[in-house]
Amino acid sequence: MQKNSKRTGLAGLSALAAMLLLLSACNKNAGIGGKAGDASSSTMKSNQAFAQELKLDDGQDFADAKRGLIARPSGQILGADGTVLIDFDAFKFIEGKAPDTVNPSLWRHAMLNAQIGLFKVTDGIYQLRGFDIANITLIEGDSGWIVVDTLTSRESAAAALAFARQHLGNKAVTAIIFTHSHADHFGGALGIISQQELAQRKIPIIASEGFMEEATSENLMVGTAMGRRSSYQFGKDLERSAKGMVDTGLGKGVAYGNFGILQPTVIIKQASQEMRLDGVRMVFHNVPGAEAPAEMSFSIPDKKAYGGAENLAQTMHNLLPVRGAKVRDALRWSNYMEQALEQTADAEVYFGQHNWPIWGHERIAEFITKHRDVYKYTHDQSVRLINAGYTPREIAETVKLPKSLSSYFGARGYYGDLRHNVKAVYQHYLGAYDGNPANLNPLPPQESARHYLELIGGADKAVAAAQLAFDKGDYRWAAELLNQAVFGQPDHRGAKELLARTYDQMGYMAEAATWRNSYLTAAAELRNGPPKTGINRANFSDMLMQTPIERFLEAMAAGLDGPAAEGKDIMINLILTDAQESFVLWIENAVLHFKKAPPAASANASLTLTKGIFIKMMAGTAGVKDTLFSDDLKVEGSKLDLVRFFTLIDKAPGTFAIVSK
Repeated sequence: MQKNSKRTGLAGLSALAAMLLLLSACNKNAGIGGKAGDASSSTMKSNQAFAQELKLDDGQDFADAKRGLIARPSGQILGADGTVLIDFDAFKFIEGKAPDTVNPSLWRHAMLNAQIGLFKVTDGIYQLRGFDIANITLIEGDSGWIVVDTLTSRESAAAALAFARQHLGNKAVTAIIFTHSHADHFGGALGIISQQELAQRKIPIIASEGFMEEATSENLMVGTAMGRRSSYQFGKDLERSAKGMVDTGLGKGVAYGNFGILQPTVIIKQASQEMRLDGVRMVFHNVPGAEAPAEMSFSIPDKKAYGGAENLAQTMHNLLPVRGAKVRDALRWSNYMEQALEQTADAEVYFGQHNWPIWGHERIAEFITKHRDVYKYTHDQSVRLINAGYTPREIAETVKLPKSLSSYFGARGYYGDLRHNVKAVYQHYLGAYDGNPANLNPLPPQESARHYLELIGGADKAVAAAQLAFDKGDYRWAAELLNQAVFGQPDHRGAKELLARTYDQMGYMAEAATWRNSYLTAAAELRNGPPKTGINRANFSDMLMQTPIERFLEAMAAGLDGPAAEGKDIMINLILTDAQESFVLWIENAVLHFKKAPPAASANASLTLTKGIFIKMMAGTAGVKDTLFSDDLKVEGSKLDLVRFFTLIDKAPGTFAIVSK
């Protein structure tokens, strides 16, 4: 095909795609302005009462969180463009008595997570905490470091390893272990070792069965929505202050830098599998389908140490994250904890990939037992009430942990929350529908809200009633009323203002960091509008290059605009020259199908390019050099049909409104 025709076709595609992206990213929700308010008298009373229920002055956790400190980092970790990814001084305000605007139990937990730096766990085991939301664990081998998990981004991982080498010596990396398939545990892999060094030295990369599939698929299929919602869960855009983000529950913050991944070379398939890594005897325990679809914990028998991955942390975990994910199995999780009690029969130190360690066999056994029973109690009591006819919201109001569990700080709801978790158990068994036909086909939120406002007598009356509820400290009811007012009359400034103030108070009282961050992010967006830009997909390029093409095509099919595709009959050949793969894509019955096959002679057009250019196109980061002026890209057949095909694929910018429309 001549270059001119190739350029014409892709120019049309690029121009149209750019226009659509700009239009969809336009912010139609102007905010109301202003800043977060002070704690109300009701909020202060609630937090004061909360403080009386717990022994907040118990110093054991603080001794554990500070134990073994070698050095604390200072300054910042920056991205290539100068963006601050991690500021080590951002949380220095977290000290002393809890302010009125933070739940006192969460404040205590935030102080514990603020103990950052390089720590000695036991002889030959070290941890780096506070360089990202997760920890890096370093295990000393005969000739270098076995690295357990690699944080979220290349930048944070590189900074952590450099800091460790500064204080422990410039040892080589001799193995990498990925405990599970969540990005904060593998995304920084290329900051630990480059692809070139890995190819030269051929060090082992260990992960459990299914790791690569789960790690790559989760971030593609619904990655746009999950990324948007995760900014609520982690408080990404909140200021670090007593009126903003103080913690995430699992650590201080996420480093939103460049994400990558490495292909595992050793796969753990057995329930327990022993091997030696750089002279260290390790026993891996395969525990899929609880905290992550692919996960493993491990024991180091000669050091009497147990690595709990993320099935164990110093908090109740999520059975269904606020950001969204596949529902997790509470019963399976509890069973894994029972197995962990057997696996730690000789353990004298526990360490996880979040939070701080625990020393002493009896305390480790207590820690695991409490977690086992939190998940089992949550499961069993939810199922009991399900069978008694209770709905998810009713179960959330009814189930309370017994004192023996609720008084244990290591399993309180700083990241997960009991009220959310019981709904996850319901969803796991019965789905989201509660069985009431009124909820079988309810009206969309905006339409329902308009009807409610008509019944109430208008948004002004709804706001007036909500103000009375707010003044009495009945924030949940105020939020419910105001949510109807904001959705039913989006331009009502008073409704937005009061709802933002209501979310402030709900955030100030929340013990779960994820709930606090969600409420305060909602308040900020009511004041300032949704974000102007979504996640920078260019940051994922290193990881996407390791992702099978089939995952992209699945995501592409899920992005097809079905109504617009109705009646369309287009077939495209996709030929990847460097990967030596070819696929046939076709639209049939408004569904996009694909199969790995030689190019079809009957195709409307053929697109020949490298995998790298294709991934940039899918990520929306392809530039003129990649398309119009690249000799690695060719188009044959109907350029118009190719443009028509790609313009049927939605490119969601990830800036959609959540708390207003």
